Amino acid sequence: MRSIGRLIAIQQPLPKSADIIVVAIDADGAGTLEAANLVHRGVSSRVAVFTDPPTAVDREFLRRGLPYHDQGAISIHQLQMLGVDNVVLIPRGASGSQQEGEILPQWCDEQHYHSVVLVTSGDHSRRLSRIMRRSLRGHQTTVTIDSSPYADFNLDSWWETRAGVREGIFELQKLIFDVIRHPMS
Repeated sequence: MRSIGRLIAIQQPLPKSADIIVVAIDADGAGTLEAANLVHRGVSSRVAVFTDPPTAVDREFLRRGLPYHDQGAISIHQLQMLGVDNVVLIPRGASGSQQEGEILPQWCDEQHYHSVVLVTSGDHSRRLSRIMRRSLRGHQTTVTIDSSPYADFNLDSWWETRAGVREGIFELQKLIFDVIRHPMS
């Protein structure tokens, strides 16, 4: 079971420095915490988070006069509370790793970033690494994937909880599908 966990997760050595740290779309608070740690370790002074456009349900709450709590704004506030002041938003119109792979290289080119640490959860790291490798062909940017140690997925015991099994199987299926669709990446 540990082998399956290590199959879907990667651990890359982090660079000593990067132009920017980016919190992946689905990294949530675990990504925010790890990004703050990387800033305090001196990897970069800048962090970027993706905007979180409202869903149909969010728009209905807005229509009824209730506030919308954008995940990007929440992440920025949390980063600032953790002592990170240089935070920017990456605009996006869709969610998911494939769209992240389409958006991030172009955004990095526009901002002239050449080195990025992309923080995600361990269970998502291998597939995201494959997506980024494909997406970055022809771009000057290098991306290092960093698996947040704060994410719920534990490589050494993921099979011990129902949530871990569900997440492990779900990510393994998506990884297998990615390998079938893109065997050479």
